[in-house]
Amino acid sequence: MAHISDLIAKDIDAYLLQHQYKGLLRFITCGSVDDGKSTLIGRLLYDSHMVFEDHLSSLQTDSAKVGTQGADIDLALLLDGLTAEREQGITIDVAYRFFSTEKRKFIVADTPGHEQYTRNMVTGASTADAAILMVDARKGVLTQTRRHSYIVSLLGIKHIIVAINKMDLVDFSEETFETIKQEFGDFARRIDLEDVTFIPVSALDGDNVTALSDKMPWYKGQTLMQYLETVPVGDTAAASAFRFPVQWVNRPNLDFRGFSGRIVGGSIKPGDAIRVLPSGTTSTVDRIVTMDGDLSEAVAGQSVTLTLADEIDASRGDLICAAESPAEVADQFEAHIVWMHEDEMLPGRPYLIKIGTRVVGATLAHPKYRVDVNNLDHLAANTLALNEIGVCNISLDRKIPFDPYANNRDTGGFIIIDKLTQNTIGAGLLHFSLRRSHNIHWQDVKVDKDLRATQGNHKPGVIWFTGLSGSGKSTIADIVESKLHAMGVRTYLLDGDNIRHGLNRDLGFTDADRVENIRRIAEVSALMVDAGMIVLTAFISPFRAERRLARERVEEDEFLEVHVDTPLAIAEERDVKGLYAKARAGDLKNFTGIDSPYEAPESPEVRVDTSELTPEEAADQIIEDLRTRGRLG
Repeated sequence: MAHISDLIAKDIDAYLLQHQYKGLLRFITCGSVDDGKSTLIGRLLYDSHMVFEDHLSSLQTDSAKVGTQGADIDLALLLDGLTAEREQGITIDVAYRFFSTEKRKFIVADTPGHEQYTRNMVTGASTADAAILMVDARKGVLTQTRRHSYIVSLLGIKHIIVAINKMDLVDFSEETFETIKQEFGDFARRIDLEDVTFIPVSALDGDNVTALSDKMPWYKGQTLMQYLETVPVGDTAAASAFRFPVQWVNRPNLDFRGFSGRIVGGSIKPGDAIRVLPSGTTSTVDRIVTMDGDLSEAVAGQSVTLTLADEIDASRGDLICAAESPAEVADQFEAHIVWMHEDEMLPGRPYLIKIGTRVVGATLAHPKYRVDVNNLDHLAANTLALNEIGVCNISLDRKIPFDPYANNRDTGGFIIIDKLTQNTIGAGLLHFSLRRSHNIHWQDVKVDKDLRATQGNHKPGVIWFTGLSGSGKSTIADIVESKLHAMGVRTYLLDGDNIRHGLNRDLGFTDADRVENIRRIAEVSALMVDAGMIVLTAFISPFRAERRLARERVEEDEFLEVHVDTPLAIAEERDVKGLYAKARAGDLKNFTGIDSPYEAPESPEVRVDTSELTPEEAADQIIEDLRTRGRLG
């Protein structure tokens, strides 16, 4: 099955030992649709004798059924294993394959060419040392070629092979090869790709893949396999500063306490000084523990357990660093973002970010710009759509240790997670921390919320009214405030329409603007609660994520969500402002309940049905709930 080696028959132990200590190259194939990526990897596997006999037999059967090469074996089917891939003749998911030669071991990721699967390409490229960019000799450099090239540059892959494929379909023309080489070379220089090698190939027939082709005598370079076997891959992680994200606190008994994880930068020895971030606590390494015994040194890529000389507080998500060269700590950054979900990025919406072993809350600002991958122009953008790439600022809910992505992929790269679905919706690369992250600190004051609240006969909090337009939110909120004011309660009503005359007058009604609208209101509400007041808000606030953000800005018992639950038909019948009629006529876009969604509360503290209750009765129900909860004196 493997490449031919006399040691297999003569001394299997020697062969396995030799195989164990071979170098490893991780690389990807990428490019546009139908450039021949899967066929090329299939050819590499086939010519490296990495196809089992039973697999080869199955491949012959599958080739006859769904192959594209007539009676010949379709090598692309070695990679395109999903039914949908074989039916459509395309790659959808990332396919990983292992193979080896006498000189090196390889892990290759075959990534999709379609634009809609760019996110899969990002996944495959995130751990690669080299990239094979496929170009169809008949078509030249396409948009997706440039997109993948830009991502390859962005992710810091240094070694690039441009495999100009299907040379057999252009009569092995040197002129065609040189034209594409010139065009891609100009683009590569603009995106700072320096180590670029061009190889003309025919993946289908194997020309210049593992052996030089006599059909292209004008080409004097290496074969693709020769390049892969000899490309120098420096271990940049091992040469960088020591970084060890804590994955698990290992406490099997009272006499042992260690920190388990994988080293993602540098090396460590017993006696070395370390610093735990973000706390800044220092100690020295006592032991490096593994299943096979203690080590005298551990390097990047190894999974170990570290015991320290001192009993210090560290937990999952913390980063153990070399004491003399620790990572930075901050909570606001500039970053490149690759958006990977059908729903656009919503600036201001609360997301989760996973960086290393730590998961934190985050919000993304409006993009500074979006990158046009065709000409590399920086375009203005309010948000990012599927597969778009941009630069924006990120704010976290706590400080984290990090390195710029250019210095360390593991401590500078992150994924973005939707809080509700837990789906991965984006990926990012940290550039640097923002200056304000270090210069702005919370100022303690002598007169705090508790002291302010003692001036009124009540406890501060937020009464958050949500419901469709026309449900009666503003009417009920106004009655509630009047009743509270008569009781001597210090209140303030934030009404959706009124706020849009001033604070939020710059916002429209797109999903992104609605998110920002509620984010601002949540911040203002939190300030008013800190002032010791009961603040009432009357907004549609259609999204659960933003209502959750508002809830999280105050203490747990200070938020009262009131769902003014009026059926759409009744709200539309009222239509006091004529908005539903305009929306139905198509004159008012992004109107909640018509062409924009409303996510009803799942478990509000109070639910009032205005199809059954008068506004006065609904207000009394809310006042009674406040008394029951001990919010009123």
